[in-house]
Amino acid sequence: MNIQIFGSSKSFDSKKAERWFKERRIKYQYIDTPTKGLSPREYQSVKQKVGFEALVNVKCKAYEALYMAYITPDAQEEKLLEYPELFQTPIVRNGKEATVGYHPEIWETWD
Repeated sequence: MNIQIFGSSKSFDSKKAERWFKERRIKYQYIDTPTKGLSPREYQSVKQKVGFEALVNVKCKAYEALYMAYITPDAQEEKLLEYPELFQTPIVRNGKEATVGYHPEIWETWD
C-alpha cells in the first residue's frame, strides 16, 4: 500500500483518518492541503475516481469569497488548484484508488 492523506489540521475527519491508519500500523504520507495543495496530476487522478463535486468544500469561507457558485466549471477547477483551502478533506489515495472524507469501510478493502 502506498497511502497518501491530503488533510487539514483543522479537519476532524483528517485527524480521524490519520488515527485509523496509525492504529492499524499502516504507513502513510501526510500532506497538509491548505499549504501544499495537490499537484495537477494528483488532482486529475483523484477527480477521475471521485468526481469534481466531491472535492469542493462548499461550506468553507473561501467558497463564498471566490464566488465559486457563480463561475463556470473550468474557472472553478482553476480556482480549486489555485486556492487549496477549497478542497474537501481528507482526500485519501492508494495508487489509483481515492476517497474523499472518512471512509474506513472502503480503506479496509484496499490491499
